[in-house]
Amino acid sequence: MKETELRGAAICCAVFYCSIDLADCQTWMCSLEQFAAGPQREYPSAPRLAVGAVVLKDACVLLVRRTHAPLAGEWSLPGGVVELGETLRKAIVREIGEETGLMAEPLAVLDTVEKIHRDSTGRVQYHYVLVEFLCTVLPGKLRPASDASDATWAKIEELQESSEFRLSAETLRIVEMGRVQQDSQSRGTRKARRANRNVS
Repeated sequence: MKETELRGAAICCAVFYCSIDLADCQTWMCSLEQFAAGPQREYPSAPRLAVGAVVLKDACVLLVRRTHAPLAGEWSLPGGVVELGETLRKAIVREIGEETGLMAEPLAVLDTVEKIHRDSTGRVQYHYVLVEFLCTVLPGKLRPASDASDATWAKIEELQESSEFRLSAETLRIVEMGRVQQDSQSRGTRKARRANRNVS
């Protein structure tokens, strides 16, 4: 059943239920809507699989400002939840496109990160397992959308002391891993080119 059909069925069932017990209608309908939308992100029953991207250009890293919890109003790396039936690589390409308007290509997996946020009672409110990718993008204009209210290229050397971006230590570590990986790949490419010239 398609998502639109499932949502329609959920609403129809909710209307029928309203005639039985009006007091419980709203709660029951909300539950059906969450079911139609897929596994919930807040107070989940299991960790959510997500992807993140380190995209570098001219000593800068691509950042987006989030519009939704748990990072609403904060800057972070592009990325998001993997959809059912979607590969990790397709997920990161889609997320970068949706959030920045840029066409991306994943180059390598950098690390796997767990992000667990608990509420004031200690209950797990958000739990994500993120696969972080080093990516490259085609030239283009930044067009923030989806879960991003803004997008920018931030200078890596200024992130540590930045009062604007305020990235977590874990995010800074991932960015540095991406920079090191990119430098290593660049050196390897230059070395291979020199070797080819010597052979020819």
